[in-house]
Amino acid sequence: MAWFSTLSDLDLDRQVAALSRQLDDVRKALAKRGDTYYEDGREAASDYYSHLADRFHEALPAIRRRGRALEHTAREHPATVAAVGLVVVGLLAGLLISRR
Repeated sequence: MAWFSTLSDLDLDRQVAALSRQLDDVRKALAKRGDTYYEDGREAASDYYSHLADRFHEALPAIRRRGRALEHTAREHPATVAAVGLVVVGLLAGLLISRR
């Protein structure tokens, strides 16, 4: 405690002020970096979304054709569709029960 007596209040105030300025500089630098990372992430997500939207748009006609074919098959063979549905429900129920 003896060394505290050699420091004047003015010295302490100066040190606290200098530390406060340094902390402000660090906060500003971190804020700039955070903004940059946010912008980069946002641009990357936008690029991925655009790419996926383009791919989905290209695949949409084929998806529709397959959906119509599946619907046509389901209408022609309702018993088969019901059996497959029951099998899927049974598998899901078995998975849920086995997890517990």
